[in-house]
Amino acid sequence: MKDLSVIIVNYNVEYFLEQCLLSVRAALKGINGEVIVVDNASVDGSLEMLSTRFPEVHVIANRENTGFSKANNQGIRISEGRYVLLLNPDTIVEEDTFTKCISAMDADQDIGGLGVKMLDGSGRFLPESKRGLPTPEVALYKVTGLSGLFPRSRRFGRYHLGFLDEKEDHDVDVLSGAFMFLRKEALDKVGLLDEEFFMYGEDIDLSYRITLGGYRNHYLSSARIIHYKGESTKKGSLNYVLVFYNAMRIFARKHFSQKQAKAYSRFIELAIYARAAISIVKRLIQTLWHPMLDGVLLWAGLEMSAQVYSQQTGIELPEELKIWALPLYSLIWVISSYWSSSYDRPFKARSVILGVLNGAILILILYALLPEGLRFSRFLTLSGSLVAILVFALTRALIQRFSGRSDRAIGRDRRFVIVGGGDERKRISVMMEGLGIPPDHIHEADVRSEVEESLRHLSELVHVMNIHEVVFCAKDMKAQDIIEHMSALDQDQVEFKIAPPESMFIIGSNDRNDNGDLLGFQMNAITKRSNQRNKRSLDIILALLAILLSPLMLLMQKESTGYMKNVFYVLIGKASWVGYHPADSDHVRLPEISTGVLYPGMDKTMDSEQAHRINLIYAKDYSLNKDLDIIFTHWRWLGRNAL
Repeated sequence: MKDLSVIIVNYNVEYFLEQCLLSVRAALKGINGEVIVVDNASVDGSLEMLSTRFPEVHVIANRENTGFSKANNQGIRISEGRYVLLLNPDTIVEEDTFTKCISAMDADQDIGGLGVKMLDGSGRFLPESKRGLPTPEVALYKVTGLSGLFPRSRRFGRYHLGFLDEKEDHDVDVLSGAFMFLRKEALDKVGLLDEEFFMYGEDIDLSYRITLGGYRNHYLSSARIIHYKGESTKKGSLNYVLVFYNAMRIFARKHFSQKQAKAYSRFIELAIYARAAISIVKRLIQTLWHPMLDGVLLWAGLEMSAQVYSQQTGIELPEELKIWALPLYSLIWVISSYWSSSYDRPFKARSVILGVLNGAILILILYALLPEGLRFSRFLTLSGSLVAILVFALTRALIQRFSGRSDRAIGRDRRFVIVGGGDERKRISVMMEGLGIPPDHIHEADVRSEVEESLRHLSELVHVMNIHEVVFCAKDMKAQDIIEHMSALDQDQVEFKIAPPESMFIIGSNDRNDNGDLLGFQMNAITKRSNQRNKRSLDIILALLAILLSPLMLLMQKESTGYMKNVFYVLIGKASWVGYHPADSDHVRLPEISTGVLYPGMDKTMDSEQAHRINLIYAKDYSLNKDLDIIFTHWRWLGRNAL
């Protein structure tokens, strides 16, 4: 029998999984253990990565997403360990984490399940490391926000047991599903995960059944892991609210009395409606407050401009101008600015000017189409453009001034330090330079033999060079040392990323409000919202132009039969004028875009591997100029039957 079976359920998180398995491999040294990965029909290349980089891992490849509980049970049933660890793929374990957990469980046979101290991608303690049972009273305090207002209260703070010191060991009610270190003997007695829970709630249910079986759940403060996608990253999602509270309803039905369960279910329904409403309103406010502020200020500025015009010329402008024209002008400029990406962070002067210019052109076109009696002075359009630039520049300057640190240094203004050995530092540095980061913004720090010395040197470098982001080389540093550095440095001053060996992706937390996105240093990925908007706008504009020029274009096409069909498909979004090379059999690993009429590398014969490489470059470093270049070069093929 083995000592430990590590079970990881994976679903389309290839690069998180890669980094997790590297840390697991290091933590299993000297332990008679096994690793089982249950893949829930991922399409991101996870299975290929597992076969090439981790041949020792036992892989169960499901043909559909069976859910977290069922997939974990598949792994548990074939496991051979005295202990079973259910581990999320978006985690990094320290080298001695497993050793500490096994020692603690061996020393106390009454412990059925063990949890550890979890930190987010910025080195901050995650409160879900220790939790209480969500009884109706505890759930009420959480939903009403009292647990957040009084986190250390023994009455109100029982959901996350905030009154228990995170630096000390404690018995707890609930273990986190991200790291559940379980005694196989206890599982044999109380049963496996309840597969009625598709996602969320299964950890609460199993933890409760462990205590009903006569065992204890324990929080071990000396063992630490990084958990990128903590609860705090999910709780704002409407889908998370619905799924999580439905899981709570299932739990109540199983373990509370019929009367309690019924009341609890009603309470949960009210909670769902309340949280859903809050989530929708919050998202609308976050999305619309800045454009609405711009619109109101611009409207006021246009009113003032109209009054100045009337005073200077003696021409009294019609009342209709104030009733509908000025608000319409403001709306056009705001919408035009949105489509020009001027609301995307970091704010760019070019996007602001482009948005105002496009809006002015649209207003002038509408002006020309109006009957003579409804035309107002073109002066308002010209002066309004100036007012719009001033208003937009003012609001963005104020936001930059009063927003958090993450907005003060974004993109090319950010300064980095790479911590690791010489060869690995050079590899990461070359990669970052190749992706547009200025070389003078990239600094390096060698790994010192003593952690204290290394940390002191890094702290001085961060302070003197005004560093915004620290990149740790996992090839040269232990996970334990990386976590020590993250915990010791000022998380409000710097952000952290970890570069796995032989990987082109760097994983970390982008800011304190984002505990777990995959963040490769990408040049201008096609997945950026601004690029998606620009690409879609270009498709529509060229499709309309293709309709106007169709009598001429149809005569000059090499394949004319698909011309109008392609125009229609592009207009409805089913196709794009430019897409991936069709010879790429592995395109499912790339960001999803519409099928292209044209594609990069059209003039060359390519095999699947070459096509995948050119598609990867297209997706990583997208620009409208690339699309335009492909279209202008191959415009006589716009009628090819692509779909």
